[in-house]
Amino acid sequence: MAAGSGTFTFLLDNRVWMQKTDILIGIGVVSIVAMLVIPIPTFLLDFLLAISLMIGILTLMIVMFVPRSFDFSVFPTLLLISTVFRLALNVSSTRLILLKGAAFDGKIIRTFGEFVVGGNYVVGFIIFIILIAVQFIVITKGATRTAEVAARFTLDAMPGKQMSIDSDLSNGLITEDEARKRREEIRKEADFYGAMDGASKFVQGDVKVGIVIIIINIIGGFIVGMILRNESFDLALKTYTLLTIGDGLVAQVPSLLVTTATGIIVTRAVSDGNLGSDLGNQIASQPRALLITAGALGIAIFIPGFPKIPLLIIAGGLGALGYMLLQKQEDSKIEGQRMEKEAAMKEHRPEEVMPLMKVDPMEIEIGYNLIPLVDPEQGGTLLERVTNIRRRSALHMGLIVPPIRIRDNMELEPESYSILIKGVEVGRGLLQVDKLMAMNPGDVEEKIEGEEFIEPVYGLSAVWIKPDQRDDAQSRGYTVVDCPTIVATHLTSLIERHADEILGRQEVQKLLDNIKDDYPAVVDEVREKLNVGDIQKVLQNLLRERVSIRNMVTILETMANFVEFTKDPGLLTEYVRTVLARQITKDYLDNDTISVITVDPEIESIMRSSIHEDPVEGRVLGMDPETHEKVLGSLLDAYKRAKNMGFAPVYLVSPQIRSVTFALLEREIPSPVVFSYNEISNTIKVKVIASALLSTAA
Repeated sequence: MAAGSGTFTFLLDNRVWMQKTDILIGIGVVSIVAMLVIPIPTFLLDFLLAISLMIGILTLMIVMFVPRSFDFSVFPTLLLISTVFRLALNVSSTRLILLKGAAFDGKIIRTFGEFVVGGNYVVGFIIFIILIAVQFIVITKGATRTAEVAARFTLDAMPGKQMSIDSDLSNGLITEDEARKRREEIRKEADFYGAMDGASKFVQGDVKVGIVIIIINIIGGFIVGMILRNESFDLALKTYTLLTIGDGLVAQVPSLLVTTATGIIVTRAVSDGNLGSDLGNQIASQPRALLITAGALGIAIFIPGFPKIPLLIIAGGLGALGYMLLQKQEDSKIEGQRMEKEAAMKEHRPEEVMPLMKVDPMEIEIGYNLIPLVDPEQGGTLLERVTNIRRRSALHMGLIVPPIRIRDNMELEPESYSILIKGVEVGRGLLQVDKLMAMNPGDVEEKIEGEEFIEPVYGLSAVWIKPDQRDDAQSRGYTVVDCPTIVATHLTSLIERHADEILGRQEVQKLLDNIKDDYPAVVDEVREKLNVGDIQKVLQNLLRERVSIRNMVTILETMANFVEFTKDPGLLTEYVRTVLARQITKDYLDNDTISVITVDPEIESIMRSSIHEDPVEGRVLGMDPETHEKVLGSLLDAYKRAKNMGFAPVYLVSPQIRSVTFALLEREIPSPVVFSYNEISNTIKVKVIASALLSTAA
């Protein structure tokens, strides 16, 4: 007893071996292959035949209870292994039957041969042929065809499903994690049905081999029994036919179970429940069908010769079930109407208008004729482009662009679109869906025929052309783009121009949370002395001048270094710009040289003396109108001269007036670029291309 207890304790302490399923499966597969060559004893054959029956029943039960086909993703591989396992058992049992003859003592095979078929080999042969016919002609052929069709349609539907996920993601209906999970499910479903398409061929081959094996076994049994063992014809016929049929039935019953499971799993639709619950719910939803069936069976009672009691019991049961389900449906209908009335009453309550007041951070409204640009089923790519724009904004500007809602607006012209930020329109354009835009970059000499218009992004002259004119237009020097590209480019431009408006406190908090795990000390130090609103103002000032805030760690560290001296967002912004000098100036360098517009010291002196500290606006200029006009005119005149020389104008001023210079130019020049001397590193060469001078000094 002690020894047995010790062995049991040892097994419990080593349960880890039970978890090494990969090792056990590897050993099992090798053993199956070995069975094809190595003889096994009869008692082991009975044990393995029982395992084969167990595998068939277990597989069928699992298939019936899984809600989705690909939840049982190992089924194709299990189908192959179980098929090879049954064939190995066929070979092993055939070897033992032919070697032992009438002395064969395999209990499961003898039971199937003698008890199940009544010891009559003719009856057994007929039953075996019927099983083979049912399995091959009905189940296997249908499952194979269904697997082929399911695989083809699943693969064809993949692009549409992927675009649907991208659409939901870009509209903010799902998160990145949910999108990733749904893409993984689509991949698993496609892999599963692709594997089932091939695995179903194993089932078909298994049935064919079963027919061949039984014929070979009977013929081989006659040869061995009558020639080698000198048995009589009747004894050989009875012995080898019954044993062979028993062997065939033992193999075909598990095969039939697995084949049935194959047919079930490839015909299952995706559902939240298992086969039993779906079947019950869907039949229960049609009580009238049950009542009509009960009536038909009730009428059949009056047909002469039909059994009345069984029909009466079945008809009564179906009728009672149908009546109860019909009553339940009526009660549910009444309850639904009551709830609809309550919901309608709630809609009139004042507090229910609150959801209508919600304003989306960003929207694109489109006219009716532009819907194909958004619909993936019609080849629309706008949703995918919007997703890419949000990704690029995060990479290039460090800006978290909130989900952009796209919706149709019947009040717009059919071919127009409108881009809104927080409910206010910031851009609009007209498109012709069936045409391309050919844009003149300014050096086109030979014009192309088409409907001329001004493109909405850069204000350049453009022409609507037909798709077959693309090559001709490009050869003449036009830039040709399609309608989704126009909207995407317009949206990108507006995001860059209004980035400071898009960045709200919630987005700032997300940026802080994103880096806090890696840089907790930096975030905590800044948050102790500045609130989210102060940090937001600094980041907005940077975005307002097209400075990327992706390097949040450096920005926060700089704010932490200087927050002891000032909490003024304007001054903190200047300190941050100085630290980010290389990042800010790199896009304006030409071989380590920057071409700039300098400002007359007299202008700088006037501006410096006119700066006032406003408690709300910060540093602002307070010049009289005449001086304001002279200073601004000088700055704009220098801008025009630099522009005419082919340069992208960049102003270079002293640090004290840099921010107010930008504010002065912002209303007159689109996206002015103003650097301070502190932002030009020693390695950069400065080339003066123009100077802003007061008219009196000119």
